[in-house]
Amino acid sequence: MIFSDLREFIGFLEDKKELVRIKTAVDPILEVTEITDRISKKGGPALLFEKVKGSEMPLVINLFGSYERMSWALGMEDFNAMPQRFSSLLKGDLDLNIRQKLEALYELYKLSASKPKEVKKAPVQEIVKENNFSLFDYPILKCWPGDGGLFITLPLVITKDPESGKQNMGMYRMQVYDERTTGMHWHTHHDGAVNFRKAAKLGKKLEVAVALGGDPVTIFAATAPLPYGIEELFFAGFLRGKPVEVVKAKTVDLLVPARAEIILEGYVEAGEKRREGPFGDHTGYYSVADDYPVFHVTCITQRKDPIYPTTIVGKPPMEDCYMGKATERLFLPFVKMQLPEIVDMNLPLEGVFHNCALISIKKAYPMHAQKVMNAIWGLGQMMFTKFIFVFDEDVNVQNTSEAAWKAFNNVDPARDIVISEGPLDVLDHSAPRPIFGAKMGIDATKKWPEEGYQREWPAEIHMSEEIKRLVDQRWKEYGLE
Repeated sequence: MIFSDLREFIGFLEDKKELVRIKTAVDPILEVTEITDRISKKGGPALLFEKVKGSEMPLVINLFGSYERMSWALGMEDFNAMPQRFSSLLKGDLDLNIRQKLEALYELYKLSASKPKEVKKAPVQEIVKENNFSLFDYPILKCWPGDGGLFITLPLVITKDPESGKQNMGMYRMQVYDERTTGMHWHTHHDGAVNFRKAAKLGKKLEVAVALGGDPVTIFAATAPLPYGIEELFFAGFLRGKPVEVVKAKTVDLLVPARAEIILEGYVEAGEKRREGPFGDHTGYYSVADDYPVFHVTCITQRKDPIYPTTIVGKPPMEDCYMGKATERLFLPFVKMQLPEIVDMNLPLEGVFHNCALISIKKAYPMHAQKVMNAIWGLGQMMFTKFIFVFDEDVNVQNTSEAAWKAFNNVDPARDIVISEGPLDVLDHSAPRPIFGAKMGIDATKKWPEEGYQREWPAEIHMSEEIKRLVDQRWKEYGLE
């Protein structure tokens, strides 16, 4: 099922008994976080807080906080089937037959046909506030005790490349400074920051629109690691199977999701920065305060009865973990297209998606694992991966216990570890310098004589199939059930 907006998804979750309404008054300063964190850690439901102190609006959180809810959000029933949703779009084999090539072309046509559909009238513009408004009217959270202030945590930040005119939509946290300004925490590698630098070079303000809410696919699309120039609203339309409805913003030259709950319109100006942070981040640590651009809100449009969507991040597992795992599954075909020897990939929750990758390959030649490590470090946002473990194809990398067992037994530190240097995620606090440091590749594959291993590699222990079948047949006789 594809949902048209946030409230339709909320209704669906409520029918599935995957959403709980909290009717007692709660404080957006820390209390909502503590409640949600406890629910997240035990795999609990989405939460709709109907009475939030200081605001007339309800607040919804933890919408994507399970594999099942994440699947439903993307219109699927089975989380493990996600790679198939995207794989046909990325068929790149030279030996595809004619029928397969036609299917691939059709998938590309569907992506081109997923161009957003512009409408003249939109629910998100039922109310227009150009003068009398305050960001403090919204139930914006202070998530953790050491945070520098209130933070908007689930924003769809829309900007435009001033050269090509293509729109970008990313998710960057926004610290609220006062009634009409926030920080704009786009990292230097983010597409929003690229557009900002281009506008600054041309001596222009960068117009910005921030959508809060919308259909769940569009919310997810803002987090997708798409190549620069691929528009997230097109991608959302492809995943939905139908275009996203958009409307021209009231005061900026941008198209915004017509069925969002709230739109903040305004601009970011070159040369203006303000201290942003600290912020309790998805690494489980506070990201340190630093100077970031300032977003000036000049207009707010919204529904008559908006629902404020938000999220919290911190020590995993939390809601963002399931969004990250969905990205891993959906974009695995893209990685395989670049590196067809890859069998599977797991970005463990504990690695917060940029610290660790477990990868299995069809090893075909000596030092093949090292080729894969270096290729991964050159692949889009995978460049941030600090630790890469490479295994043989028979290793189930989704089973972290099995992967650890293989690595701890198969690796010789002097032979199998590669140290490289390159870009790191801005939130990596371990490196001596920001956004650059060392990375490690670990070859946990079985070693070949050509790789310097002259001993006999031991065989793994396995019971014979005959005995396993015998025990299966006699299991009830043993009285163990």
